[in-house]
Amino acid sequence: MNAIPDNFRCGYIAIVGRPNVGKSTLMNVLIGAKVSITSRKAQTTRHRITGIQTRDDAQFIYVDTPGFQTRHANALNKTLNKTVSNTLISADVVLYLLEAGTFGPADQQVLELLPKNVPVILVLNKSDHVKDKAVLMPFAQKIAAMREFAAVVPVSAKLRFQTDALENEIKNHLPQNAPVFGPDDITDRSEKFLAAEIVREKVFRLSGDELPYTSTVLIEQFLQEGNLRRVFAAILVERDTHKSMIIGNKGARLKEISTQSRLDMEKLFGGPVYLEIWVKVKSGWADNEMGLRAYGYE
Repeated sequence: MNAIPDNFRCGYIAIVGRPNVGKSTLMNVLIGAKVSITSRKAQTTRHRITGIQTRDDAQFIYVDTPGFQTRHANALNKTLNKTVSNTLISADVVLYLLEAGTFGPADQQVLELLPKNVPVILVLNKSDHVKDKAVLMPFAQKIAAMREFAAVVPVSAKLRFQTDALENEIKNHLPQNAPVFGPDDITDRSEKFLAAEIVREKVFRLSGDELPYTSTVLIEQFLQEGNLRRVFAAILVERDTHKSMIIGNKGARLKEISTQSRLDMEKLFGGPVYLEIWVKVKSGWADNEMGLRAYGYE
């Protein structure tokens, strides 16, 4: 980008919705790179992750939030909910994500959090799953009657259906500002942070539903030697049974986690990666506020 046009638009876009509605997948599609982890397991996103997409006339700064937690059981959930609320207050545009055709109590709770003085776009994700398209319109009208939305856009993040239309709609509501980031930046997160997120995603994807979400990943060392990155990661779990779950029969599952993580890192970082992963038992980490800060939760 050479000269910045006078009418250049730039702003922060918060993506909110109940857990597992497709927020991270949507952000990754909108910025064209995988900076936020995706998994069918609820509660995989725990940090505000900024993804950046720069066009000739606009810069979109996406803030992916954790799914709002309706069970305030522990310090981790309280910290996550505070993150969601703080993100909403500081956004220029909010994307309120629903699964097309589905509206439950958890969606209602997120709806009640939406700020009154920020443009909110209602995004109906997974609209390809709705067999009878005639039900989409009445569903959209029902939700739109609950509060004022700046626009309603049905999309399928997975199929990239209507994501361009959504981006244009977002741009219409961004303030006129100079860009905050460089034209090639795709995230404000460090490679070390992204490495931890990639490993965490594989842990959730490959461990199935039996593993509790109170597992996290610490990068103990991240070294760069020329184009090679050496990554030493520890997966923290709360119990010995969780540890054996992740290691799997004769270490097969941990090996698969390591292989898939390394391939994803090499793709994202554009170079070879040497990766070593251990599993450590540390009980009670998710219910200890000091511990949460030590592990990078805000």
